[in-house]
Amino acid sequence: MSPDKFTFVPVLNACASLRALEAGKKVHEKIIQSGCKADVFVGSSLVDMYSKCGSIEDACKVFNNMPSRNVVTWNVMILGHVNLVDMYAKCGSMDDACRVFNRMPLRDVVSWNVMIFGHVKCGQGQKALELFHQMQQADVFVGSSLVDMYAKCGSLEDAQRVFSKLPTRDAVTWTAMILGHVKCGQGQKALELFRQMQQEVASVGNSLIDMYAKCGSIEDAKRVFNKLPSRDVVSWNVMIFGHVKYGQGQKALELFRQMQEAGVQPDSMTLLGVLNACASVVALEEGRRAHDWVIKSGWDSNVFVGNSLIDMYAKCGSLEDALKVFNKMPSRDVVTWNAMIGGYAIHGHGKEALKQFEQMREEGVQPDDITFVCLLSACSHSGLVDEGLRFYSSMSTVYMISAKLEHYTCMVDLLGRAGHLHEAENMVLAMPYKPQVAAWMALLGACRIHGNVEMGERVAKQVLELEPENAAGYVLLSNLYTATGNRDLSENVERQRKERSVKKHPGRTWIEVDKEVHTFVVDDQHHPQMIEIHAELKRLSGLMHDAGYVPDTNFVLHDVEEEEKVFHLCHHSEKLAIAFGLINSAPGTPLCIRKNLRVCRDCHTSTKFISKVVGRAIMVRDANHFHHFQDGECSCRDYW
Repeated sequence: MSPDKFTFVPVLNACASLRALEAGKKVHEKIIQSGCKADVFVGSSLVDMYSKCGSIEDACKVFNNMPSRNVVTWNVMILGHVNLVDMYAKCGSMDDACRVFNRMPLRDVVSWNVMIFGHVKCGQGQKALELFHQMQQADVFVGSSLVDMYAKCGSLEDAQRVFSKLPTRDAVTWTAMILGHVKCGQGQKALELFRQMQQEVASVGNSLIDMYAKCGSIEDAKRVFNKLPSRDVVSWNVMIFGHVKYGQGQKALELFRQMQEAGVQPDSMTLLGVLNACASVVALEEGRRAHDWVIKSGWDSNVFVGNSLIDMYAKCGSLEDALKVFNKMPSRDVVTWNAMIGGYAIHGHGKEALKQFEQMREEGVQPDDITFVCLLSACSHSGLVDEGLRFYSSMSTVYMISAKLEHYTCMVDLLGRAGHLHEAENMVLAMPYKPQVAAWMALLGACRIHGNVEMGERVAKQVLELEPENAAGYVLLSNLYTATGNRDLSENVERQRKERSVKKHPGRTWIEVDKEVHTFVVDDQHHPQMIEIHAELKRLSGLMHDAGYVPDTNFVLHDVEEEEKVFHLCHHSEKLAIAFGLINSAPGTPLCIRKNLRVCRDCHTSTKFISKVVGRAIMVRDANHFHHFQDGECSCRDYW
């Protein structure tokens, strides 16, 4: 089958992103042979490819020979000249950009913005200002940048001229003006501007909350939120999403309840935030109540809300509910399919994920890079090495998708888990990106699983160089030494960690019972039902012992007696949560818990025994994926 314009455009985009000029030229030759060179979309992509690869002369040749051009073509050509300012500090290229801009038969907001930013980069502030005033409708984004530039340069009159022309002003624009006056010693004027900001923008509080939340200053966002004289749905939404983004899902759900008590009606964005919060803390019942809100509000046909519902149900452990939502959706996009494939992946159902991908292809939906992250993850957690290698190869050869860091990390994990350690190490060393800690950690975890001390030491060195404050590297190396009988080396690693004041993340486990989420830590003594929990753990220990369970004390602190090691194991956070769930739910009721760290080997073994001796299905979502325990077996087949 001969390639057509629909094939050439994504291939050219890939060449542009990789700065692969020679490959791009070969594609250009194929385009000429195919007769597609007159197509405006192919021509625009060629101009873009040559520009981004640094060959502006070739870009100009293609541009000048095009029989027809649209506004995108002109914008790409302008951007090619402007980018030379960044790439080679060629401010003279702005003259070429101006000539193209002046010839344009039609301009859009992108055309103006690119030119203005080009002049700003060259320090041509007056030219930027002239263009800004020629715009029929001032753009708040580029206007804010100009205000910031003039204010920082002390040109407050020019900053004020731009500021006055803007039809709307966000918190960034106001802040630039205020700081500009402060810098020039005009404190009184800065205060006046601040008061104007409060009077003119009722939404400025929301903008400030959003700004603080996006910068990670959730406490500052909360202070602004608490001082607002009135809060609309946007105020609540920004706070809910802010807490979700920084791993505070439970606080996000508390905010949603406060929002309802305040009489503020949620919108679709609220529900998206709530569904994400439920997914992050495995609050299935809360998620089902949010689903009821979706149905009552009439948003169940909204594809974005549907996608979030699938993601929420999958991450809360109910693939059955996720599939129900998926099957009822009137329309599906690639995100919908990714959510379902990813859901199967985190539950260890690799073959089902692959079947879902085949169905996706049959329905004509084009996969994206996230699809392959989900597929490779599914193969990794299910030991499907050959399938994973095939998908990895087809990304570039069939779908023209360039492998990103996430794909390489998945491949390292896939190969490493399956015992192909040297191939996994070669994958890390050969990736075109600087290896990040996630890739090295995946390889270090594989070294621990397969007991390769020599490679583990080599990999751990890379981990600790990249993130010396990350305790996980120390813990994995220590566990590797322990698993291979090198207790002295293990204790030495622990001693180094403590000397360097690197703190471990404490293990936490969450369980939802009667619409309330309970949190446990190792050796927890603060829960009001702790006496009953300890009694239940003692009962379970007896039943498990009779069934053949032997505690694995290899990974417990070495400077304590064996009896104390067993006691410490019995009080791991997930065991406390399971015991709490058993005494607070009806016999036969499935339990679902979430843990922030990877489940330890003894807890994995003991949970299998508990599921058998009490006749309960127990679902555990750890830092990696789900484990479904039933009748003494785990869905991961001890491959995790």
